[in-house]
Amino acid sequence: MKKRTVGLAITALIIGTLIVMTVKSNMETAEPIDTIVVGADTTTIEYESGLEEGNTPPDFELSTLSGDIIKLTDYKGKKVILNFWASWCGPCKAEMPHMQNFYAKNKDSANVEIIAVNLTTEERGLVSIEKFVDAYGLIFPIPLDNNGEVMDMYRIMTIPTTYMISMDGTIKHKIIGPMDEKTIKELVDNL
Repeated sequence: MKKRTVGLAITALIIGTLIVMTVKSNMETAEPIDTIVVGADTTTIEYESGLEEGNTPPDFELSTLSGDIIKLTDYKGKKVILNFWASWCGPCKAEMPHMQNFYAKNKDSANVEIIAVNLTTEERGLVSIEKFVDAYGLIFPIPLDNNGEVMDMYRIMTIPTTYMISMDGTIKHKIIGPMDEKTIKELVDNL
């Protein structure tokens, strides 16, 4: 009985070693994926956009609370603070006065824009958004993500989440959680 158990253990060890070696060999010889195949005709595009530092963030077009249409790419050439929030979010409530103060003091001199995307699908109606904006005296654009597409595109799981975008249109920082005015200024100064 002992010989049989030892034999099975050795066989299992050999098979396991062969599997590990095969997987490792395949991983070392695999070429990195740098294009995405689109459609059945195998047209390829270079994948340049993404959510990592140095990537161009995905573009979007949304209506603002005031009824204007904005696109993220319209702000290329400016420093952009792209913020995702909801009116019921405690950390968002803590952060907004700092954002408003920073914006009022620096929007022209620092060539900066705040785009505060409201996650409208997470809200209790437009009235709660309007009350929030009025209560905090917000003067920067408030685009409404009515169907959650932009939230999904940016993989927003925690709010507030903020992307700091440089004048060349690339992501420089991603911040999860509330920021104070000093932190916002330091991050914008380094864009």
